[in-house]
Amino acid sequence: MAHKFVIEQNKAGEYVAKFKYNSETIFWTEGYTSKAGARNAIASVLKNGPEAPVEEV
Repeated sequence: MAHKFVIEQNKAGEYVAKFKYNSETIFWTEGYTSKAGARNAIASVLKNGPEAPVEEV
């Protein structure tokens, strides 16, 4: 699969959820103190993302 979510630890020791397409990071979340926090962020994107409006400025 060309796209995926990856949970990585940053230099501060926090867990960050990244969305990658062909190994390129498209977006990432804020840092969380636990992997569970990063997993919850991914679940929120999957749940709310498809319904999100597109805003052009």
